[in-house]
Amino acid sequence: MRLRASALAYGVVSPLGVGDDGVDVARIGEPARIAIRKDDEMVARGFLRPFCARASDASFDGTEPGDRANRLLDRAMDQLLDALANSEVWIARPRIGFVLGTSSGGMCTAEALFERRARAETVPPDVARGATYFAPFERARARLEGRGARVVQSMQIVTACAASTWALGVGLRWLEARAVDLVLAGGYDAFCTFVASGFEALRATSASMPAPFRVGRDGMALGEGAALVALVREGEEAGAEPRFFLGGFGASTDAVHITAPDRTGGGVARAGKAALADAALDAATCGVVSAHATSTPYNDAMESRAIATLFGDVSPVVHPFKAQIGHTLGAAGVLETLALAHSMHARVAPAAAGTGTLDADAPARLLERAEPHTFDAGLKISAAFGGANASLVVERAGTKARAEPRTRRRVYLKAFERVDAVDAAAVAAASGEAADKVARADEISLLLATAVAKLGRARVEGGGIVVGHYLATIDINERFYARVLAKGPPSAEPRLFPPTSPNLMPGQVAIYFGLTGPSAAVASGRNAALDPLVLGADLVAWGDADKMVVAAVDLLGPASTFLLGDAFADARGVRTGAVAALVDCDPDGALAAIDRLDLEPGEGHASLADALARLATRR
Repeated sequence: MRLRASALAYGVVSPLGVGDDGVDVARIGEPARIAIRKDDEMVARGFLRPFCARASDASFDGTEPGDRANRLLDRAMDQLLDALANSEVWIARPRIGFVLGTSSGGMCTAEALFERRARAETVPPDVARGATYFAPFERARARLEGRGARVVQSMQIVTACAASTWALGVGLRWLEARAVDLVLAGGYDAFCTFVASGFEALRATSASMPAPFRVGRDGMALGEGAALVALVREGEEAGAEPRFFLGGFGASTDAVHITAPDRTGGGVARAGKAALADAALDAATCGVVSAHATSTPYNDAMESRAIATLFGDVSPVVHPFKAQIGHTLGAAGVLETLALAHSMHARVAPAAAGTGTLDADAPARLLERAEPHTFDAGLKISAAFGGANASLVVERAGTKARAEPRTRRRVYLKAFERVDAVDAAAVAAASGEAADKVARADEISLLLATAVAKLGRARVEGGGIVVGHYLATIDINERFYARVLAKGPPSAEPRLFPPTSPNLMPGQVAIYFGLTGPSAAVASGRNAALDPLVLGADLVAWGDADKMVVAAVDLLGPASTFLLGDAFADARGVRTGAVAALVDCDPDGALAAIDRLDLEPGEGHASLADALARLATRR
């Protein structure tokens, strides 16, 4: 059926505050509250565009020890679990699915790792183990289990700025599959020098204050935050009152450019259409659009075109929340979704931050002050590095359910390939891209592309892709940060920053092979290489894509080798290499049906290769 998920409770930390205050955009007659400020610490570090929004209030003063991302996540989780503690849903000890989104993971700790290695100093064990993308996720899952939770399924999405939008969508799919009874989904990211240096190098940050959809806009300001939402299947609230419903999810890939959006807005529009179709709603029912709205010239113009494609002659109110709390990266999707839900519950259309003349090339209906407005549904739009797009339909509590039968499709393994080294010539030949252009790509993307090339463009074109990795891009990250350490943030290398995002890999491969379906990257720790098979099969089963490339890749360098020899000695079997497989809904020529997945834990791409081989022999 077209199942809706009931949101029973949430925990929030944002630059505007904690709890409801952190997403309160519904103060009638008032302009948008803005937490972005000129930041003294950024000025001291030498940033040329020193504006950001930090989470700082009575419950989070930023002075406590430890990784800031962990502290943000702790605050959000504690709020959520306290809200659930006496509920019948929690007392029944349900099967829990835990899914988070992040862009940076333990990057604050990774900065300390890189600094110590640059000075040839001893690296404490807690720094080594905390420097990965998955460290905060594993820690949060352990805290959750320590509170008595029965976690039966977990995953961390690292699809950059669309990560927590994806996390909420994955939670919706898990509930529909009845794999879990309660989902705790959300996202987090902390402000750090590494990320701020990269975005400034790309000229994506503002020299003053963000002005979305307005003439002269010159970029965003970074923020930080965390939020978690408790979701159950509609009708299984056990007496609790829903705060709102998640009614639909959709995702797509531009397959145009690794950092710049498709200027037509086509990719974002496809994701929005998919979410609306999933919810069985027309766009006209959505009174407010929570926009991605990074205040960059290209993004806002693209997004305006996508909204026009989706809504036609209807003009929904557009809410650019990033102009209030900064771009919170992996937390952006969930925080912006909660702001949309909060305004919907209050029957208020939120005000838009920013001043200046509206841009005729990026038209949007922006409100100077919040005003009364009753609407039953809203649309959340997210976009990310690698051309990844994701969208959610949010519905007001009390609206009528639209139950429609929907059958889970059978999924089949069609082919898989494994490689141990880059073959740029093979990638160029299979993709049709110029050899010199392919040769300029980052090595880990090329390694992944080499495996996909062996599947063949004709077989994968039009599909989606999910990529998993263990230590991800940590070696590229160390190279990028070395220059920042040596010469300061203004010296950051703009061409090296994009490959530090784990989501660049699926985006680059999508460009090479025409993958316009859903794209995501996962970094969940021990089983990260196996998660793509689980997620990719689910996306095909529920109709989010007709075919998916599922892949895992590892590229070892000095930093990853150091961690494998010290902090993660139990994963010394991880080696450089990649594996890619094609799964789809067509039984013709299949190696095996994927009716069940009995996956054996293991690290690195080899564990996915082994799992695929076992599936193929089970035919």
